[in-house]
Amino acid sequence: MAERSFAREVRDLRLGAGQEFHGEGILAITKALLQCGVGYVAGYQGAPISHLMDVLADAQDILGELGVHFETSANEGAAAATLAASVPYPIRGAVTWKSTAGTNVASDALSNLASGGVTGGALIIIGEDYGEGSSIMQERSHAFAMKSQIWLLDPRPNLPSIVKAVEDGFELSEASNTPVMLEVRIRACHVHGSFVAKDNQKPAFPISEALASPRRNVDRIVLPPASFDHEQDKIKRRWPAAIDFIKQRRLNEIFADGEQDVGIIMQGGMYNSVIRALQLNGLADVYGESRVPLYVLNVTYPLVEDEITDFCRSKRSVLIVEEGQPEFLEQNIRSILHKAKLTTTIRGKDILPMAGEYTGGVVLDGVRRFIEDEAGHLLVGSEVAQRVAAMREIPEVKALAGVVPPRPPGFCTGCPERPIFSAMALVEKELGQHHISCDIGCHLFSVLPPFNLGATTMGYGLGQSSAAAFNVPGEKRAISMMGDGGFWHNGLASGIGNAVFNKADNVILVVDNHYAAATGGQDVLSSRASNPSRSTNNTIERAVRGVGVKWVKHIKRTYDVARMRDTLKEALTTLQKGPKLIVASSECMLNKQRREKPLFNRAVKDGKRMVREKFGVDEDVCTGDHACIRLSGCPSLSMKVSDDPLKEDPVAHVESSCVGCGNCGEVAEAVVLCPSFYRADVIYNPTKGDRFMARVRAGVIGYLQRRRAARRVVFA
Repeated sequence: MAERSFAREVRDLRLGAGQEFHGEGILAITKALLQCGVGYVAGYQGAPISHLMDVLADAQDILGELGVHFETSANEGAAAATLAASVPYPIRGAVTWKSTAGTNVASDALSNLASGGVTGGALIIIGEDYGEGSSIMQERSHAFAMKSQIWLLDPRPNLPSIVKAVEDGFELSEASNTPVMLEVRIRACHVHGSFVAKDNQKPAFPISEALASPRRNVDRIVLPPASFDHEQDKIKRRWPAAIDFIKQRRLNEIFADGEQDVGIIMQGGMYNSVIRALQLNGLADVYGESRVPLYVLNVTYPLVEDEITDFCRSKRSVLIVEEGQPEFLEQNIRSILHKAKLTTTIRGKDILPMAGEYTGGVVLDGVRRFIEDEAGHLLVGSEVAQRVAAMREIPEVKALAGVVPPRPPGFCTGCPERPIFSAMALVEKELGQHHISCDIGCHLFSVLPPFNLGATTMGYGLGQSSAAAFNVPGEKRAISMMGDGGFWHNGLASGIGNAVFNKADNVILVVDNHYAAATGGQDVLSSRASNPSRSTNNTIERAVRGVGVKWVKHIKRTYDVARMRDTLKEALTTLQKGPKLIVASSECMLNKQRREKPLFNRAVKDGKRMVREKFGVDEDVCTGDHACIRLSGCPSLSMKVSDDPLKEDPVAHVESSCVGCGNCGEVAEAVVLCPSFYRADVIYNPTKGDRFMARVRAGVIGYLQRRRAARRVVFA
């Protein structure tokens, strides 16, 4: 169950020539793929590209009508290897994943693909996860494109440019027999707009025809001596072919050339930020008409030397807006101008940050400083620029930086992973601290307060592998984590199998929340859902026993903190040798709420009797110890001042955001057998029996309250 359904939006994928398509960037990419006659699409979900996979999954009927094969890959390496179909056959194929983490996983297949080259167009759609919205290490796809000579497109972030980039990507790939990367940043993935659609095309060379008439070309297989020829072919034939195509099709764009003796060269993805910065400095209008010449690199690799020298020849100074580090473009452009003996001054990372996302404010400051330094006369009399400068000095605006508190990421309310780490914290209190190797996924939030657990994370599914060095005799066993998504992505072989093979004596905890929750709730092999197009309900327990794990415990309800604690303790202290594996299962609460809330609300609206569990804290009983908060960290668990004047400490309080998971009470019971938590059943559309029982309860409770009040000693 993906986090969002695109069942309504995918209907627009049927729009034909001349009709206007409205939607976000992900939908535009999907429509462009169908218009280009793609034969197959594969990929692995992960922000910011997850929704592309979700759209394709919801568009199975349309894909089937066109004869397009779609596959959710086990990991990015499997997705990249799918492009092998385009090596001997003239079939257009596309794959997608989150970069740069996904590109690292796919690197083996990509290197082989780029070495031998392709016959059909091969497009790699990269969700560039860089900057403030990112959840991974801060690196760029540009380095990988340079390393393997894979051409890199970075289109302007508007729908017509993105759609054109998909079309250009396939044609560039075919013209140069080279795979092409299409880089889309977070904002480009979700930018909204419109474009004029074209008719969808069936694959010119369907996969069924390739199966019926197999082909092979030994020259494209990466084996000596062919592999030595591949390198020469890249430089002598494929690279010049790509340059010629880029120049002839004018994939890069120039705006307002010749109007000034200064200019700006930018990655295509930076265009919106640059044009906005120029607007705020009074140097462009709302339609994008700029007074400063712009050279937009919709293809950031390879660079076209003729175009760069032509643009810079008439310029005294040029600013390069290049997000991320190292400054690959700036170095390359300096080299090009030096060879051409041009004296144009290059400004870039000297006035813009070397690292970090180029947000609107960052680009605004950099562009303004460049104009002030190199063409200050353009700012004279600019009322817009003066207003912007004055606005940034308003005390209230400047004070915001000190008012807004930091909000580190954390588990959702009711997350079934929260009680796992509550139990782990309890075990550590008794047995002492253990080395804990984390993994990619929601459970990585355990390294933050209130749990403060975990020492390392090395990659998706590599939790156990990152604990491999600790497989030595000692007083304590190491603990490693991985989620069900990471387990099926990489962990079964490189983690569990590796531990069995090397006779590891450590503890492995697999968090099974029924989905690849961290990437958006997509189904995996062990999902409980009945998926008509995928095979599910293949248990993790059977898989690990199949590779040789003997000690396996399956906890089917992670909210049972006491049982979770006792099982962890047993795994850490048992005399049995070999890897000890615990599968901790409970459905992702976010997906559960997405599925159940609409059904619940619809049932209430239809007049059906429905019951919702809510939890609360009895203020009279709560002592103010707050162990429940310290060991759970639930966002719905808060504190309030007690109405009892004799209680100086605030008491625990359950906010209205509670989803009724019961974790707070379970934690409190496991710690101190706290009796202050209670469960209340909120009944919608109550029956006559419900109303009668409510009156009986109210009468009994009222009688007891009145009797207690009558016996109370009152002082005047």
